[in-house]
Amino acid sequence: MKANQGFKPEFLWGGATAANQIEGAYLDGGKGLSTSDFAAYKDPYAKGKVNNFTFDVTSHELQEYTNNSEKYLFPKRWGIDFYNRYKEDIALFAEMGFKCFRLSISWARIFPTGLEQEPNEEGLSFYDAVFDECAKYGIEPLVTMSHYEMPIELTKKYNGWVSRKLIHLFEKYARCILERYKNKVNYWITFNEMNMNLNSLYTGAGVLEDLVDDSLQAAYQASHNQFLASALAVKAAKEINPQIQIGCMINQIEAYAHTCKPEDQLQAVKSNQLNMFYPDVQARGYYPTYIFNYFEENNIQIEFKPEDELILKEGIVDFVAISYYMSHVAEAREDASKLAGTFDSPIKNEFLELSQWDWPIDPIGLRISLIKLYDRFQKPLFVCENGLGAKDVLTKEKKVHDDYRIDYLSKHIQQMKEAVKEGVDLMGYTPWGCIDLISCGTSQMSKRYGFIYIDQNDEGNGSLERIRKDSFYWYKDVIASNGNTL
Repeated sequence: MKANQGFKPEFLWGGATAANQIEGAYLDGGKGLSTSDFAAYKDPYAKGKVNNFTFDVTSHELQEYTNNSEKYLFPKRWGIDFYNRYKEDIALFAEMGFKCFRLSISWARIFPTGLEQEPNEEGLSFYDAVFDECAKYGIEPLVTMSHYEMPIELTKKYNGWVSRKLIHLFEKYARCILERYKNKVNYWITFNEMNMNLNSLYTGAGVLEDLVDDSLQAAYQASHNQFLASALAVKAAKEINPQIQIGCMINQIEAYAHTCKPEDQLQAVKSNQLNMFYPDVQARGYYPTYIFNYFEENNIQIEFKPEDELILKEGIVDFVAISYYMSHVAEAREDASKLAGTFDSPIKNEFLELSQWDWPIDPIGLRISLIKLYDRFQKPLFVCENGLGAKDVLTKEKKVHDDYRIDYLSKHIQQMKEAVKEGVDLMGYTPWGCIDLISCGTSQMSKRYGFIYIDQNDEGNGSLERIRKDSFYWYKDVIASNGNTL
C-alpha cells in the first residue's frame, strides 16, 4: 500500500459559474423571471463599508421592483451575455485546458413559471448547444440544478421552499433535464450551497422573510423540503442513467475555537455541526441526532411526513461538493447561537490576512476541511468553488497583472494536494468565477474572480470584450502539469 503523491490523472480541473451571474438574456428564448432577476445592485461602499454577502428581497421590495423596475439596476438580468457568447467563452476555457466546466441550468428557462406541464423547448435547446460545445473540446459539464434562483412565480404563489408544493415541481424539472441530457452530462449537483439558507432565505430558498413568523423555523423547513427534492432527483438520476454521478454541496465554513477555553472549543463543535447537518442528511440519508436537541432549544418544528424518511434513504448522493472561501471563528458568547452556521464571523482571526472584501484568507483551512469531510463521509469530494474576489486593474496595454490571485489559488491548490497525499479522495477543482461575472452578494461587476477579464462596469457599460489575465496563463500551466507547476 502506497500513499498518493498527487492528483490522479483523471482529476477534473476547470472553473465554475452560475446561470444567473453569466447568462443575461433574461427574457430571451422563452425564459421566465427568476428570483435572481430581482436582485438590485447595491453600492458596497454607500455606507462607507463593504456591503453584506447576500441579496435579500422583502415582499414590499418585490412589489416595488415589479411596478417600477426602470428605477433600479438588476445586473443579473444582463450578466456577461454568456447566452450569446458561450462559444467564445468555452473556447477560452478549452485554451486553458479545462477538463470540467461547472455551470447551472436556469429553472425559469425550462419551466418559465415553474407551473407549466410541458418544458420550454427553446430553453432546453440552448443548454443542448452549450453541452455540445463543451463536448467538442472534451470538457465535462458539472451541472447544478438550482443555483440561487428559481421561477419568481413560485415565490409569489407559495413563498418559495417553505411550501412542500415545490418538492414535486422541482422533481418534474429535475426529471426533465436529467432525461434530456442523460447522454451529455455525467456530473450533477442538486442545490448550490444549501446551508446558505441560514444566511439568506430569499437567496437560497426564494422565501420572502417578512412573510414568515420565525425565519430560523422557515430556513429549516425550506431546507427539509429541499432535502426531499434533492433525494427525489438523485433517485430519478439513477433510474434514467445509473452511470450519472450526483452530489450535494455546502459552503464549507470550518469553525475554529477562539481560544483553548473549553467553552469556546464546544461552541466550535456546535458551529461545525450546523454546517455538517446538510451533507449529513444528504450523504447518509437521515437526520443526525444532534440536530434534534438544537431544534428543541430553538423551538423548531419541521413538517416531517411518514414517507419522508424513506425518500431521504433512497436519495443518498454519490459525492460531496464544497465551496471554500474562508474559515470561521467561534466563541462562547451571548450571540453564539445566532452566529453558528453563518457565512462570516465578527471575530477576526489574528493569524490571517484579509481580502479586499474583508474575507479571511486561509489555505490550510481548506486542507483541514477536506480531511474532516472525507473522514466523516468516506465519499469522493469536489472543490467546486474557491477563489479571490478583487478589484482588478486593466492597463492601457489591455493586461491584468493579478499576481495576488495566482498567489491565493496556488496556496489553496498546494493544500488540496497535501490533503490528497493524506488520503482524501478528491474528484476535481473548479475555481469560482473562472470568467468575471456578476457578484452574488451585491450584484457588482467590480468584484472580480476570473482568469478572463470582462470589459463591463457595475452599471453594465462596456464592450464585453474578453481579455486574458496573467492568471489565465498560470492556470493553463497548472492544468497541463496536473497541479505540479504552481
